[in-house]
Amino acid sequence: MASPDPLFGTPTDVFERIRAFRRDLHQHPELSWQEQRTMKSIAARLAELGVAHRAGVAGTGVIADLPGLADGPIIALRADTDALPVHEETGLSFSSTHEGVMHACGHDGHTSMLLGATEMLLRDPPPTPVRLIWQPAEERAEGAPALIEEGVLEGVAMIFGGHVDRHYPPGFMAVTHGAVNASTDMFRIEIRGRGGHGARPHEALDAVVVGSLMVTAIQTIVSREINPAHPSVISVGVFEAGTAPNVIAGRARLEGTIRAQDATVRAHLQQSLERVASAIGMLHDALVTFELIEGTPPLINEGVAVELAQQAAISVLGEANVGPLATANMGGEDFACYLEHVPGCYVRFGGQVAGRESFPAHSSQFDFDERTLAMGAAWFNAVARHAGRSLLGGAA
Repeated sequence: MASPDPLFGTPTDVFERIRAFRRDLHQHPELSWQEQRTMKSIAARLAELGVAHRAGVAGTGVIADLPGLADGPIIALRADTDALPVHEETGLSFSSTHEGVMHACGHDGHTSMLLGATEMLLRDPPPTPVRLIWQPAEERAEGAPALIEEGVLEGVAMIFGGHVDRHYPPGFMAVTHGAVNASTDMFRIEIRGRGGHGARPHEALDAVVVGSLMVTAIQTIVSREINPAHPSVISVGVFEAGTAPNVIAGRARLEGTIRAQDATVRAHLQQSLERVASAIGMLHDALVTFELIEGTPPLINEGVAVELAQQAAISVLGEANVGPLATANMGGEDFACYLEHVPGCYVRFGGQVAGRESFPAHSSQFDFDERTLAMGAAWFNAVARHAGRSLLGGAA
């Protein structure tokens, strides 16, 4: 899977600048909606390049429009900018200087890749206009909806984005038709029974017993109601009840997450979870309140945009170095919100560091091979051109 070009067509000077930019961001990570320094750094670099831009969109987003050789529909390229509340333990010379905050998911890389693509698109203008989107708050699944509300997709015909992935080596890209990420709904169940003395359970209505049965029953929804060919998960992450060992709890609270890679399965899980919670409450004569907190939809690549993303990847890496995801990710990605409005494709950039394969995203020791910056920049540049030519009716 080695490429004859270690920088994948990205000019050396561009790579050196985006690598330095990435390292600076990595040292100064900022949480969702707090990306002030990051925003100012992006805006300053765009100003140096002479690119008109808007900073502060939806709070901390940055948007820039590049003209094309011809007028026409806009191709959008998106990168995310926020970090995570993680204490860094990588030992990198450019480790985070912000205690308890780390770029543990590669967003510093995505941000820098898009700046590299910006330089290449300026040197050789694309066929049609390109909108560059630096989006905040992906980790909270709030940035994409906020930017959409601000009109970031107005005039956009297609949108493209990607994520570094430690499952694949640098020089390989995963471009997949179909599911890439799962939906990310949350739920909260409040159980109200009747407290009492631990020695006299017949006088009480034990919320712990009700909650325990509920946790067990919830696990049967996926295993017995969902086709095994459709990956899905319901996990209970919080179970709170009780105040003392000799007191029967009168109240309990369950919280958890629902994940699905298919919209129909997602709806089924939501409905079944509420049904099971209600039925168990009735069984024990407990008052049960169910609350669904909808998150991002499943991210599903469809249509011609996937073909264009694949062609662009092949043009950068060669056909042997482009393939589908081995498995779709059960994590969420708010890029899915854009795909509810316009066609697009979300890809994976191989970024595996030899000897560090066991450290996944969101780990305190997560890192990626910096050659991936050049690969990502080259692909963003290429996909803007392929998609633009396609919109103009020419060969991609």
